[in-house]
Amino acid sequence: MFYKIIFNIVLYIQLILKGKSHIRYFIVLLIAIFVIENINAQNDSSSVVQVNKKQLNGVIITESFLYTSTMTGLYFLWYADYPQSSFHFFNDNNEWLLMDKVGHASTAYHISKIGYDLLRWPGVSKKKSILYGSTIGFFYLSTVEILDGFSSEWGASTGDIIANTLGSVAFIGQQFAWDEQRLSLKYSFHKSDYAKYRPNVLGSNFQERMLKDYNGQTYWLSANIHSFLGKDSKWPKCLNIALGYGAEGMIGAITNPSEVNGEPIPDFSRYNQYFLTFDIDLTRIETKSKALNMFLDVFGFVKIPFPTLEYNSKNEFEFYWLYF
Repeated sequence: MFYKIIFNIVLYIQLILKGKSHIRYFIVLLIAIFVIENINAQNDSSSVVQVNKKQLNGVIITESFLYTSTMTGLYFLWYADYPQSSFHFFNDNNEWLLMDKVGHASTAYHISKIGYDLLRWPGVSKKKSILYGSTIGFFYLSTVEILDGFSSEWGASTGDIIANTLGSVAFIGQQFAWDEQRLSLKYSFHKSDYAKYRPNVLGSNFQERMLKDYNGQTYWLSANIHSFLGKDSKWPKCLNIALGYGAEGMIGAITNPSEVNGEPIPDFSRYNQYFLTFDIDLTRIETKSKALNMFLDVFGFVKIPFPTLEYNSKNEFEFYWLYF
């Protein structure tokens, strides 16, 4: 279980590292887990009997090491390179057709899940795991915004803070209401034709484009129908219905440049996309293999391709036999 959680952290980090600046999210995530669990271990006297101290200590020791190393890295890898300023806000709500904001919400959602799982593994109660672990997604990503607010290079983004809040609330609310995640935020990616025009911004290879090219990313709200219908329902337990959001035609954050490095760029139309399709909830597939169950849980954040209907802001409908 512990190794599965660590593996989850590594994979989610891959999704949120959209450029060097997102190293900060990884670092702050580790800090969050360290602080929250130490507070819980010291003050949660009501659940001490239920907690496996050996496992909890193992988590704390591991995170203590990560905390010490990454706290130093946070300063030297990022903020030390730029001058500081008085706290200020920066309005980036008109960038990338809000794809970055949807990404923030999804990131906060998954970090909240990680925080919850980390506390549940040693036996911390569900309620306290939600209150202490799941708030990581909001509180500590918002801490990054505060740090940005004191940097002259950027500024705190109200849009990011709102997105972080919505992502964490999406996880916390469902755990309190249903003790499970019936509505999951997911991610998918397909190679777009736009990154080649500006590879320094959108990525120069497939791995970079998965993280940086918003034209190829789609974020999904995947609903598990069986959990809403009840245990006696004949609807397949792992078959979901998913609503997706994407955008294309973006070479720049707000507008598209007419040329890059002296080379002209076609005049692309920037537009929003809305999707309707099916999905598979990998976390609800039960097998007798622990290794396979771990694999399914780890990759549960990935949207499974299905035939998909698209409606876009150009007032057009598109159908795909398989949409990634």
